[in-house]
Amino acid sequence: MELLKNTRNLHGMNQKLVLIIILAFLSTNKVYGRSTSPLHHHHGHHHKHIKGYFEYSSITCRAYTASITDFGGVGDGVTSNTKAFQTAIDHLGQLGSVGGGSLLYVPPGRWLTGSFNLTSHFTLFLHQDAVLLATQDENEWTVIEPLPSYGRGRDADGGRYISLIFGTNLTDVIITGNNGTINGQGSPWWVKYRAGQLKYTRPYLIELMYSDGIQISNLTLIDSPSWNVHPIYSSNIIIQGITILAPVRSPNTDGINPDSCTNTRIEDCYIVSGDDCVAVKSGWDEYGIAYGMPTQQLVIRRLTCISPTSAVIALGSEMSGGIQDVRAEDIVAINSESGVRIKTGVGRGGFVKDIYVKGFTMHTMKWAFWMTGNYGSHPDDKWDPNAIPIIQNINYRDMVAENVTMAAKLEGIAGDPFTGICISNVTIGMSQFAKKPIWNCTDVEGVSSDVTPQPCAALPPVQGGKACEFPEEKLPIEDVKVHMCYYKPKYM
Repeated sequence: MELLKNTRNLHGMNQKLVLIIILAFLSTNKVYGRSTSPLHHHHGHHHKHIKGYFEYSSITCRAYTASITDFGGVGDGVTSNTKAFQTAIDHLGQLGSVGGGSLLYVPPGRWLTGSFNLTSHFTLFLHQDAVLLATQDENEWTVIEPLPSYGRGRDADGGRYISLIFGTNLTDVIITGNNGTINGQGSPWWVKYRAGQLKYTRPYLIELMYSDGIQISNLTLIDSPSWNVHPIYSSNIIIQGITILAPVRSPNTDGINPDSCTNTRIEDCYIVSGDDCVAVKSGWDEYGIAYGMPTQQLVIRRLTCISPTSAVIALGSEMSGGIQDVRAEDIVAINSESGVRIKTGVGRGGFVKDIYVKGFTMHTMKWAFWMTGNYGSHPDDKWDPNAIPIIQNINYRDMVAENVTMAAKLEGIAGDPFTGICISNVTIGMSQFAKKPIWNCTDVEGVSSDVTPQPCAALPPVQGGKACEFPEEKLPIEDVKVHMCYYKPKYM
């Protein structure tokens, strides 16, 4: 027992010694992590560079920073930095929440790397001239288990490649910069996917699981192998000021996919995608039903999207845990297949309800509105044919569209119609090549008010010019404020 006691004491002393060494090392970097800057402050700038200081907006300001170069990082676009990133994060992670946590600074350069795991009370910060290059060496991508609410990979049975930037069971984690770039170098992955040569599901650029207090902001993401940003089983999330770019024919390059998440804010983003710009999800068929974690309390605002083959905002198709209380406003859609699309089918179960959309401007669209209850993909043959999704209380108002091929395709499920659909104050300008029927409605029920062209008979006009609902009370995540933080890195 005495030996065990002494061993524990020695272990504790070693931990304290490591912490002291790290603090001493970081203190040489002249780091500042305050929320009030002595510099002249210009409102409206998320980040800037004044006299050697970087100023940036963050939900948490960090007390300590280090540069990736302190851990052997080389930004030449050739040298692998996977070990340098993981070593840096592991060292900084030992600080925990001391003084507000720590920040890893990525200076100008091209930083080739494989996947690395983040830690709690931590910020990854990319300089505007920093580019993270995802390695194209599959050996640097660990294969991990399928998501429990999906039961299998999306591209293939079994496991999936870990995401480039990954984290699980984290608290207070931030990925930001002054518009630094994360380049997924996805082209070889797209080729293998199309050729059916993948044994596992392609990696995403950013995935955070089972985490709370997330900020992803002021970055440019390009050419992801698959989805770009995927928070899952997480809460209290801000995704802000993100630019996402991918070829419009690249497969499954969804922009932002909140998945079984609560209290999420997506704002001020610009997305060009080969798939849905924002896809709201919560699990796939029997696996999502069993996991039972909905996506709820989601606000999407000031989003601009270009997606010629997909939706600006999609709800589903993997929605078996449920989707509820989604609010979208001030959205611009350009040359996209559909504005808002609800995708589900028999076997999904779950629900999509209490959806509120307003202030939507659409230019050159195939459909303004699209709902489908016959989306047929299933993870395996164990899906339940009696698992019927519930779609109700769907509200669209204050929308303008031009050059539209078809106003709406609204297809519910025979015997289980989509109900409570409301469309008000909507003007749709049809293309000279418009197709008929302009409104195609089956197995749906609802009302309309002040809509041009006149909707289908399933959405009869309501007397008195009723406006569809949009909640006035804020969601909790809308009251979360970002602070102006600043620091002076050692390496400029």
